[in-house]
Amino acid sequence: MIISRTPFRISFFGGGTDYPVWYEANEGAVLSTTIDKYCYLTCRYLPPFFEYKHRIVYSKVELAKDNNTIVHPAVRACLDYMKIQKGIELHHDGDLPARTGLGSSSSFTVGLLHSLYALKGSMITKSQLAKESIHIERDILKEHVGSQDQIAAAFGGFNKISFKKDGGFFVEPIIISKERLLDLEKHIMLYFTGFSRIASEIALQQIKNTPHKTHELRQMYQMVDAALNILSGNHDLKDFGKLLEESWQLKRSLTTKISSVDIDQIYEAALQAGATGGKLLGAGGGGFIIFFVKPEFQEKVRQKFKNMLEVKFQFENSGSQIIFYNET
Repeated sequence: MIISRTPFRISFFGGGTDYPVWYEANEGAVLSTTIDKYCYLTCRYLPPFFEYKHRIVYSKVELAKDNNTIVHPAVRACLDYMKIQKGIELHHDGDLPARTGLGSSSSFTVGLLHSLYALKGSMITKSQLAKESIHIERDILKEHVGSQDQIAAAFGGFNKISFKKDGGFFVEPIIISKERLLDLEKHIMLYFTGFSRIASEIALQQIKNTPHKTHELRQMYQMVDAALNILSGNHDLKDFGKLLEESWQLKRSLTTKISSVDIDQIYEAALQAGATGGKLLGAGGGGFIIFFVKPEFQEKVRQKFKNMLEVKFQFENSGSQIIFYNET
């Protein structure tokens, strides 16, 4: 039996420049961190005593007679990719809901691929795990996804991830003091808007608009290094929040599907309560939203959003891990 644990992520800056349509012509970069909220997958070979070959448990329970009849696309693709011939029992548990902007779909793919390698008695590097997960989502499943989520989930940590024109990537851990990192963590509030969405549908519109949004995306790309300068220098940390505000205004201009009247109202209410800035996570349209709020103003924000779910979190740096391994 195998149990994998793969983190979700918060992307601060550069989202949108991690799509091939952009970085293959211009290069791209994102600044992101993984958090202590995880996708857990329990996986084992299923004994051949049942009428079905595979038992797959997530929000649904699938009893499939072969790989081709598996409904879950990532499960079907991963089993085929790994050439799994035996029956599989797979259970998914997530700390937070899917389709909410935290990269959960890619965390699932990364975690499943990691689990299947372990089930076959093999180890895989973080880099190869990220590359193969990108290949499965983009080339096999033909999903409209960027490249940051798979890398963040595989590597873990607070990183600048750079994307090269040849399709390669480079992960650069952010070197700042523990005190500075904890201070940043204390300024970030994470809320669930109550709306979920299918990211690939929003991403498709953004991809189509990319040739017409060169100025905005170039600015968003430059903000990655601007944010690093704030974190690593003697700047007031509030400048990080101001930059988030600038980035959000650029992001929401990329397509009309990224924000909505309801989301705009939530965002403005946070600013009025004391937030310096913030952004909707992921492709947009709903899901989780972060606000940069000085600790002395956070209670006021909580009162404003007392009917919304706040999720407390901490940064983490482990990436996808096999936390239980037993051959029998």
